[in-house]
Order: sequence, then structure tokens, then C-alpha cells
Amino acid sequence: QVQLVESGGGLVQAGGSLRLSCAASVSSGRIDGMGWYRQAPGKQRELVAAITGGGWPHYADSAKERFIISRELGQNTVSLQMNSLKPEDTAVYYCNVVWFSRTWSRRDFWGQGTQVTVSS
Repeated sequence: QVQLVESGGGLVQAGGSLRLSCAASVSSGRIDGMGWYRQAPGKQRELVAAITGGGWPHYADSAKERFIISRELGQNTVSLQMNSLKPEDTAVYYCNVVWFSRTWSRRDFWGQGTQVTVSS
């Protein structure tokens, strides 16, 4: 029902910036919330930032004042602008979307993940 294509990521020095983007193609139903999670080696996947269908953002404490999540309303794309990056931001970042069928069944879809590496 949903296909996700992620772009961005890569290697950057501490203090630098990167921008992640995720485009969702929907064949049925509709997308509500969209967001970004990350998973570092040996750690659990954690929320970085999310944005509701109405455009309200939510950030993890680690992302506040450094990252900005944005969404193209009506186009099912979400971006994450990451500034002042730190080595501890190194992780695989995953796009997540909350999808609802026409009968209001909910399902989460995940992107393939994109590596972000911040060198000190």
C-alpha cells in the first residue's frame, strides 16, 4: 500500500549539517503521521522527530533546537534538517509513516534506512 524512498545521509564532520528526505507513494488508503527514527549499533531504535497529519512537529530531547522536521502537505514527503551534528547522532535513520486503510486499519511502514555518520 505504501512505498518509501529515502535520500540524504552520509558522512559529515561534527558541527556540520545533513538533510534527509523521504517520499511516500500510496496506492490506497491515506498517510497520517510521518517521522524519523534512528538506530545506533547495539541500541534500540528511537524516535528522532515526527510530524502529524496536520503539520504539528514533535522532537526527541536529543533533537530539539538542532533538527527541524518538515512536511509537504498533500505530497506525502517529509524531510529532516539536521544541524550541529554530533558524533552521538551517528546511526541508521529510518523514515516512518502511519497509514490508514479506508476502513481505518492502521499500519506503520518503514523505509530501508540511510546511514548518517558524524566524525569527531
